[in-house]
Amino acid sequence: MESDESQSQEPHPLDIPARRSRHRAVAVWARDILVSLAVAFFVITFLYQPVRVEGTSMLPRLHDQDRIFINKFVYHFEDISHGDVVVFYYPRDPSKSYIKRVIAVPGDRLEVDEGRVYVNGMRIPEPYVPQRFRDVRSVSPVVLPAHCYYVMGDHRSISSDSRDFGPVDRSFIYGKAAFVYWPTEKMHVVE
Repeated sequence: MESDESQSQEPHPLDIPARRSRHRAVAVWARDILVSLAVAFFVITFLYQPVRVEGTSMLPRLHDQDRIFINKFVYHFEDISHGDVVVFYYPRDPSKSYIKRVIAVPGDRLEVDEGRVYVNGMRIPEPYVPQRFRDVRSVSPVVLPAHCYYVMGDHRSISSDSRDFGPVDRSFIYGKAAFVYWPTEKMHVVE
């Protein structure tokens, strides 16, 4: 009769395929994790980036501490347009980022008369600015130079925007607000 010790050292023939199956499952799992991380890195680096809204200058659409995805790739294929909500480096301190709405684009003639905004001589409708957030500031007529955009917050009475720091150069704009994902009860596409 053989001792128990010698039996425990030899693998049972039925255990070998089970061990290979476990090793294969771990290898597949590790591969899938690495591929997922690479895809996530690519998406966050080149396409979409999560950012946190700080401040209330974009109320009522965006609230302080909302989490949003910005599309970093869209402006490689299309122009920045009137009404886009963009994220850009603050011209006076590029270590900070701001989020504002594009009101005028290069070549536009802009004027703000006691809070009413005119682009190319036409008053623009601004349904995103509630009456209680309007102000009566004025801006003398200006024609936007090439590569410059006039941006304003939706909460006009408290927003620090192009009325304060001037038009934003295209090189400072790095994304378009796409989607609010947090808090979940406020999830929506940014318009």
